[in-house]
Amino acid sequence: MSWRITNLSRSNYPQGVKPTSILVTGASGYVGGRVVPVLVQLGLSVRCLARTPAKLLAAPWADDVEIVSGSVDDDLTGAMAGIDAAVYLVHAIGDGEDWKAREQRQALNFAKAAKAAGVQRIVYLGGLGDDHEHLSEHLLSRHEVGVALASTGVSVVELRAGVIIGSGSASFEMLRYLVDALPIMVTPKWVSTKCQPISIADAVTLVVAALTSEEPKTGVLEVGGADVVTYAEMMETYAAAAKLRKRILLPVPLLTPRLSSHWIGLVTPVPVPLARELVQSLVNEVIVKGRSACDEFGITPLSLRESINRALDVTRGGGAPTTFSDADLVHFQTTELDPTWAGGTVFTDRRSATAKVDSATLFAEVSSIGGEKGWYGGQFLWAVRGVIDQLIGGPGLRRGRRAELRVGDALDFWRIETLAPPETLRLRAEMRLPGSAWLTWTITKTSTGSAITQVAEFRPKGLFGRLYWFSVLPFHHFIFPTMLKRLVEAAEAAR
Repeated sequence: MSWRITNLSRSNYPQGVKPTSILVTGASGYVGGRVVPVLVQLGLSVRCLARTPAKLLAAPWADDVEIVSGSVDDDLTGAMAGIDAAVYLVHAIGDGEDWKAREQRQALNFAKAAKAAGVQRIVYLGGLGDDHEHLSEHLLSRHEVGVALASTGVSVVELRAGVIIGSGSASFEMLRYLVDALPIMVTPKWVSTKCQPISIADAVTLVVAALTSEEPKTGVLEVGGADVVTYAEMMETYAAAAKLRKRILLPVPLLTPRLSSHWIGLVTPVPVPLARELVQSLVNEVIVKGRSACDEFGITPLSLRESINRALDVTRGGGAPTTFSDADLVHFQTTELDPTWAGGTVFTDRRSATAKVDSATLFAEVSSIGGEKGWYGGQFLWAVRGVIDQLIGGPGLRRGRRAELRVGDALDFWRIETLAPPETLRLRAEMRLPGSAWLTWTITKTSTGSAITQVAEFRPKGLFGRLYWFSVLPFHHFIFPTMLKRLVEAAEAAR
């Protein structure tokens, strides 16, 4: 199966592992989506807690796990019932002004539910960093979550990791795009900060080992790879692995985290708010100084060069099983809807057409939209909108798309909300907007082929939202009819 972890044989898991019932949170996220299939391979009983269960239904392992709807904010009595061990892989980084308080509240709720249900062990993947240093808000919150999880007396293994190197991880994608795109980089002073990157394969191995070890390893275990490097050295290592010319780094002491995050938001697929939180953490040295998780579990970690090589191989093959944008990140969402007194205005652009092909053929063409194939109409305008979106902190068009779509996937600056072949594809906009937007295609059978309806919806927020809609209306009159016409033409040509 394509989703199997290729280095499972080198994992050195403890012998005689007994079947265990494990609750996984964050299964739709970057790490969680790779931990679950390994647990399934080991023959363990896995239950996944998901706010959006539909995001997991398309996973290759979906039929091998129990999927329950819920959130770590909810009453977890049912989710915890019969569970022996739980893995905590959720975070709320940058999710509103009170995100740090929410992280503590969620962790405490989880810990109390685990205690009441008799859960024997919680494994938590947090962040490296010396408690005696002045930590960034992100790393400090990661540490405080670990304290909250351990506060009820349940045995907790807190794995503190720094930079994770793997295809689709936020850290790796920031590194890859920056070094690929910029032969000369004006860099902030944090490029001289030391870090200890670890491969995603080793990170997953350690999470699984902590869950299944017959001898509990309670407390904080620090996670790091084979090499301690500066961020500048990591960039140089990437350039060599990617067979690029040597990159020139020009450190500038006045380049603040805020300015750095805007630059990263423009050049990489990582949105500005997330980049800002990550960049602020780069001033802290994240290396293993205490108990080493690799030593405790007998794992020999990959070198940085090998970790990068593996990530590049997967990236070039286009088969990354999970990416950082799979998570329900607030940074990819827009704004709140109008308040109730505003009347709930919805602007729509509705267009219909017929095609002399069956529904499946037409739906296949519709679901191929985006990414390298583009948007069928006004591609230059889409590109300009993508650049503008990146400049103001949105994801732009750099996220691309998977070859095979599934609910919850990022698709350029949209996210797939509904996928019901051969009838419906519904996308929710994640570009920066003064409101909320959707784009939906609905296909029905006819006596001569099929009919398609294309609807663009926009719920404006306030006066600026309404002004925005009318300002882009002239472009819509060109883009949307052209898009629909060319979709139909392409489907008929494909037949």
